Amino acid sequence: MRKRPRLPALALVIPLLATSLAACAGFGDAGGPHAVNVLMVNNPQMVDLQKLTAANFTKETGIKVNFTMLPENDIRDKASQEFSNQAGQYDVATLSNFEIPFYSDFGWLVPLDSYVSKDLAFDQSDILKPMTESLTGKGGQLYGEPFYGESSFLMYRKDIFAEKGLTMPEHPTWQQVADLAAKVDNAKPGMRGICLRGLPGWGEVLAPLTTVVNTFGGTYFDQDWNAQVDAPPFEEATNFYVNLVKSHGELGAAQSGFTECLNNMEQGRVAMWYDATSAAGSLDGKGSPVQGKIGYVQAPVEKTKSSGWLYTWSWAIEKASHHKDNAWKFISWASSKQYEQLVGEKLGWSNVPAGKRASTYTSPDYLKEAGAFAKPTLEAIQSANPTNPGVQPRPTPGIQFVDIPEFTDFGQQISQYMSSAIAGQTSVASALKQSQKLASKAGNKYKGK
Repeated sequence: MRKRPRLPALALVIPLLATSLAACAGFGDAGGPHAVNVLMVNNPQMVDLQKLTAANFTKETGIKVNFTMLPENDIRDKASQEFSNQAGQYDVATLSNFEIPFYSDFGWLVPLDSYVSKDLAFDQSDILKPMTESLTGKGGQLYGEPFYGESSFLMYRKDIFAEKGLTMPEHPTWQQVADLAAKVDNAKPGMRGICLRGLPGWGEVLAPLTTVVNTFGGTYFDQDWNAQVDAPPFEEATNFYVNLVKSHGELGAAQSGFTECLNNMEQGRVAMWYDATSAAGSLDGKGSPVQGKIGYVQAPVEKTKSSGWLYTWSWAIEKASHHKDNAWKFISWASSKQYEQLVGEKLGWSNVPAGKRASTYTSPDYLKEAGAFAKPTLEAIQSANPTNPGVQPRPTPGIQFVDIPEFTDFGQQISQYMSSAIAGQTSVASALKQSQKLASKAGNKYKGK
C-alpha cells in the first residue's frame, strides 16, 4: 500500500471555480436519467471514441453520452475546478494517474470496487498491474480505469544503424546511447543523432529528463521532503541530458516536445528518439514514411534496472455525479476488450487504445499490425515502478512526476529553467539553483505531516 502524506489545505493546492455553483445547476441532469456527461481530453483515441459511441454504446444501452472535449492543459484546469467544487456538471472525466491519487484523497471521486466486483465481464484481472496500482488510493480502493496507457522506450532507425554497422543493445545505458548518437549524427544529410524533448512543461521536457535523473541516482525530494534538485546526482543527470541534446539533438530543441519529435522521426530528421511508447502506433502505422524501419528497446539506464515512465489517461466518476450507474456502464464499455475489438475492426488495429490490458498483447489481430512494438511496450509498462523508480526512498509515488498537487506549478517553472539551459540562455548550475528554491518551498509544506 502506498504511504501518502497528509495534504495541505485544499484552498492552497487546487484553484476553486470562481463562478457560483448555481450557474451550473441542472447541467448534471442534461438528457435526463438516460444520459451521462463526459469531460475528456481531445487526443486522437478519444476522438475515435466519440465517433463510435452513438452507433454502439448508445444503441446497445439507450444511454446518451454528452461529450465535452478540451486540449490537455484546458481539461486539467476544467477538471480541477469541476471536481474541487463537486458541481455535478460531469459524471465522468479523463484524469491521469497524476491527479487520481490526490483527487481520491480529497474525497472527490467514486470508488469503483463495488462496480468491478459485480461486472465480471469487465475482467479487472486483465488490467495491467502497474495501471491498477497507479489508480488505487489509500485504503486500497480503486478510483480509475485506464482508457489507454504508456511507458517510455528508445526508438531508433534500424536501417541507419545497419548502414553504419551499429548494434543497438536491448537494454542500453545512457552512455551507450550518447556514443551511438555521435556515430549516427549526419548519417543522412540533415539527420541528427537523437531527439529529446526540450519544450517547457512538466509533461514535456521534465517527463524524459526526470527519468534520466531517476536512473542517474537523483530525486526531487528525499523521504523527509528535503529538496535534492541541486544535489550531485541531479546535476550530473541534467548536464548529461542538456549536453546530449545540444551536441547531437534536433534543431530547435528548446521548442521541441512530443509532437515535434514525432514529426522529426517520421520525416527522417533524427536517427533515435526517447519518448512515450504510444508514439509507436504512429511511426509504424499505415501511411507512415518510416513504417517498418523503426526498432524499439527499453528506456536507457545507469544505476537502476529500468527507467521507463508510467502514464495513463483514465476514467473517473465525480462523487457528485447524478448518474453513477450510467457512468460505470460507459466506463465499462470504453475500457473493455470489446471496445478494443471494435476499434480494430472499424478503424484499424494501430488505433486501438492499448497499454492497459494483458489480453491486447496476446491478440493475433493486434500483434499482426503492432508486432514490432507490442512486446517492448508491454515490457516497459510491466517494469515501471512508481513507488521506487530510483535508488533511494521517496516520500510519494511518481516516476516522471512528483505526485503532489504543487508539482503542476513548481514543475512547470523548473521546466522553463531547463528549457532555457538547453537553449543556451542560462547554465545548468544556475537553472538548478533556481529550481532548488522552488522545490524546497513545495517540500516544506509537507515536512512533519
